[in-house]
Amino acid sequence: MPLIKETWRNEAARLKKELHAVYLASRHPRTPWQARALAGLALALSPIDLIPDFIPVLGYLDDLLLIPWLLRLALRSIPAEVMEECRYMAEQNQQMGRSGFWAAVFIAGLWLIIIGLVIKGLAAWYRAGR
Repeated sequence: MPLIKETWRNEAARLKKELHAVYLASRHPRTPWQARALAGLALALSPIDLIPDFIPVLGYLDDLLLIPWLLRLALRSIPAEVMEECRYMAEQNQQMGRSGFWAAVFIAGLWLIIIGLVIKGLAAWYRAGR
């Protein structure tokens, strides 16, 4: 059992580093705009649960299929030398203990914008009903 737990932990660490490398690659000047768009979409959708997990089978569809598919498409269109450079930078950042503070700020800002737009839409809908 401890071996399985350690394997999951190692895999999670590898995935975290790979996601950071994709984030760095999406900001790299030699990355094509299509790859940037796909990587940005995958990274922006990853914390958002498009289909609620309590819905049987379909609930995990976005987590298990959509996000990895978008990341795979992005990785295919990012030049290999750019990805290697970004993986190295992600490894260096991980060893230096840098956190994903700005990524968290970006995602929180995105959520605030979405919530603001929803509130604005609901207020307009409520006013139109009177």
